Amino acid sequence: MKKKTIPSILAMKADGDRITALTSYDYPLTRIMDSCGVDIILVGDSVGVVVAGHETTLPVTMEEMIYHTRAVLRAQPRALVVADLPFLSYQISLDEARRNAGRLVKEGGAEAVKLEGGVNCAGTIRAITEMDIPVMGHIGLTPQSIHRMGGYKVQGREEEQAERLMDDARAVEEAGAFALVLEGIPRDLARRITAAAGIPTIGIGAGPHCDGQVLVIHDILGLCEKYSPKFVKKYVDLRPIITEAVTSYLDEVRSGEFPTKGHSFH
Repeated sequence: MKKKTIPSILAMKADGDRITALTSYDYPLTRIMDSCGVDIILVGDSVGVVVAGHETTLPVTMEEMIYHTRAVLRAQPRALVVADLPFLSYQISLDEARRNAGRLVKEGGAEAVKLEGGVNCAGTIRAITEMDIPVMGHIGLTPQSIHRMGGYKVQGREEEQAERLMDDARAVEEAGAFALVLEGIPRDLARRITAAAGIPTIGIGAGPHCDGQVLVIHDILGLCEKYSPKFVKKYVDLRPIITEAVTSYLDEVRSGEFPTKGHSFH
């Protein structure tokens, strides 16, 4: 299979091919999902919640994002690898935004970066894309804005708010983003944005009319206990399987059944 690139992702929208995306934060899961043929791997700041145990994505640092991006890239994925710019890495100044986007590419190996915001971040997107670093936008329910939104709430149900999101989508595209994540918005609004956009839309809790979909890998595997949003489909529940394996190991060690001669050196 050919390596996925920015041009090939753009071509998928033009050809009407659905784009698949999943988050990943480490080497072994990246190897597995890439072998399945996923198109985009997002090294999300969701790592702070599903791996590090934080309540929000806000504590995640640049160093942590670089570390996890490096781990993903060591799997040499065929998928396009996009890494999140964490909170405070791009909001302070354009210089900071450029520097940190560059760090994710130079030190982490990312092939593109993602940031949250619409009209308010258009200048930042433009500044980063002018460095020839591809940017994926993200509007709607933006987790880094959780305090302003008062929690993880659907955005765009009111017409005024929906029009603002339409403006956000236009601003992100005009600033040079190659794709746009739509999170936590009504399906009809997502359809309107997708129809108007010249770049691919990637939905998460935005209904079936986006050009592609993304979910958090721990959610679809049943490994996130903190929350279970309506838009998540659990494809398998690994918790009882892992629990059984760990319990069996503990029992065998305590009983002396493990290790056997077959697990020992002579």
